[in-house]
Order: sequence, then C-alpha cells, then structure tokens
Amino acid sequence: MNLLWIAIAALGGGITSSLLGWLDSKEHFDPRKFLASVVRSLIATALFASGYALINGVTPMDIIVAFCGGAGVDVIGKTGQSLIKK
Repeated sequence: MNLLWIAIAALGGGITSSLLGWLDSKEHFDPRKFLASVVRSLIATALFASGYALINGVTPMDIIVAFCGGAGVDVIGKTGQSLIKK
C-alpha cells in the first residue's frame, strides 16, 4: 500500500509539472505534448516505486520527495528533448 502512495505522488508530480508548464506557455493544449509528459511521469513512477520497494517504510517526507522527483523527471525530460532537437 505504501508503494501505491509513492507511485501516485511521482505520477502526480509529473502531471502537475506538465500542466503548470502548459499554463505558463499560453499555447493551445497539445495532447501529444501532454502524453509525452505522462509517459515521462510513468517512468519516474516505476523508478520511485522500485526504489522504495527495497525499504521497509514510507514516511510523508518520502511521498513529498517522490512528488518532487516526478516533477523533476518531467522537467529534465523536456529540457533533454529540446537540447537533442537543436
């Protein structure tokens, strides 16, 4: 059950980052860009859940870290994509 909260937090962080980026861009909503963020968030979710499967307990701070990590993976993924395209 604890891993579920970690997974939800990481996924929520990535999706929140994506939505905030879209709101800040003042562009029309592009489902392709949003789906790419969701995929990056799912990768973060898998990484965090597998990492926390190795420990015995999850604290509220761990959930906050997973949320921020999910957002960070989304931001780093977007930056990496833009650098590769140049």
